[in-house]
Amino acid sequence: MENFRKVKTMEEESPLPFSDLPPDVVEMKVKEGSKIRNLMGFAMARMEAEGTRQIVFSGCGRAVTKTITCVEIMKRKLGGLHQVTKVQYRTLLEVWENKDPEGQAEHLTVHKNVPSICILLSKDPLDPSQMGYQPPGPPGGLWAEEGGSQEDRSFCPGGTFLVTWEIPNRKK
Repeated sequence: MENFRKVKTMEEESPLPFSDLPPDVVEMKVKEGSKIRNLMGFAMARMEAEGTRQIVFSGCGRAVTKTITCVEIMKRKLGGLHQVTKVQYRTLLEVWENKDPEGQAEHLTVHKNVPSICILLSKDPLDPSQMGYQPPGPPGGLWAEEGGSQEDRSFCPGGTFLVTWEIPNRKK
């Protein structure tokens, strides 16, 4: 592949993996180079509008983590959002061009299967029996539980808490 250079990358279009979405649902397509500030500015403005009830974030490949970050920011800022997550593979088409004019192939097309995530956030309740459903978090944020404060707990991915403690100094 050292004699080839990538000319373009295209994502094959595929329908959203959610049924019964309204035709005017907001879809945020997160790309690897997208700026979170720009994505969130637009998405928050749309979700705070009175008519918008649902939003879908989607990303594939290296944009999966950025997609999840955007969703977590929105859930924390707005609160009370129901979530359904779908994970799948998408096909990317990469077109490579031969640098050597005397080479055999002028263009090479590569089909890559990459992981993809689609996350639906809704102000309205969703079907809790649906695979990938997450109910809204506790009101008031992560630290609203009785008997705990932010100082003595650390949040871990996956919705659990890691309890930390200090070991007292030993006598010398």
